[in-house]
Amino acid sequence: MAKLIVTDRGGEERSIEAAGGTSVMEIIRDNGFDELLALCGGCCSCATCHVYVDNMADKLPTISEDESDLLDSSDHRTERSRLSCQITFDDSLDGLKVTIAPED
Repeated sequence: MAKLIVTDRGGEERSIEAAGGTSVMEIIRDNGFDELLALCGGCCSCATCHVYVDNMADKLPTISEDESDLLDSSDHRTERSRLSCQITFDDSLDGLKVTIAPED
């Protein structure tokens, strides 16, 4: 299994083994990170699963217009911002590091 490395809002880093084919949002949510709200459940209709991609951004799909529009609503958007529901995790992303963005 591939590893996803998540840094929470308190700065604690945790490595999670995850199977491919699920979203980064689902992996984070299902591993006890309560601060990632993911209110829409992965439908790309809110920005409550906002993360910063700390590495491997070049391996991710291009950000969609819908995702970009939702991120524009965040006061904490940076060039590393993505919605974790829009990143499908697989073995090619082994070692992907994300940081949960501050809550808006």
